[in-house]
Amino acid sequence: MTGGPDAMRTRGRSFGSVAAGYAALRPSYPADAVGSLLAGTARPARVLDVGASTGLLSEVVLAAGHEVVAVDPSREMLGELTARLPRVGTAVGTAESLPVADRCVDAVVAGQAAHWFDPAPAAREIRRVLRPGGVLGLVWNTRDVRVPWIAALEEVIDDEARGHEADQRVVDAFVAELDAEVGMTESGIVQRVAPEDVVGGIATRSYVAVMDAARREQFLSRVRRLLDGHPGTRGRPVLELRYVTHAYRLAPR
Repeated sequence: MTGGPDAMRTRGRSFGSVAAGYAALRPSYPADAVGSLLAGTARPARVLDVGASTGLLSEVVLAAGHEVVAVDPSREMLGELTARLPRVGTAVGTAESLPVADRCVDAVVAGQAAHWFDPAPAAREIRRVLRPGGVLGLVWNTRDVRVPWIAALEEVIDDEARGHEADQRVVDAFVAELDAEVGMTESGIVQRVAPEDVVGGIATRSYVAVMDAARREQFLSRVRRLLDGHPGTRGRPVLELRYVTHAYRLAPR
């Protein structure tokens, strides 16, 4: 993540201001990807979703028949989660200081979140809370740049988004800290959304949420102009926003 620790903290705290939009506009996760994270765990497993935000990953884990406890530093995000998923227990906390007991979960998962974690203290906490044989699952959706209009969109937002998405170095850091065996599953998901919802989804990104109002509007206007003019999106009321999903299953030794 670029910008240093202070910038990271500021961006990490920004999500509360966009919680409702995050819940409405961010993509979910493919069931097969989430299933790969929890392969071999107890059924039903007790799963800790860290950096759970509004519960997009929690929802898929819950639908697979598991028990979920969601942890996030933002009370606003957890409020959105509880409104959508009242069966999921919640607690305010961070990966570096998990508010749960020792050896109380079969899996720790993080969707679109592990790049916010400090790997060394987070790994110590993950080891503490995992039961023997437990696993860590890290999953990210990234926009599929094999689609021409999505590649053009990435060019527009790249300077601001740099360092925001999944980074293999994050996975490698956790593999090293946990001395873990790792497996990866690639899947995908498609959002069918109006062009303005594409803009709205980008507005929930931390690098946009921390902008002042004038800069944010200028930035989002560039995105609107692209969608208005690109041959893959021009005049279309519904767009297929495709994502590639990478799910990493880490089994600590």
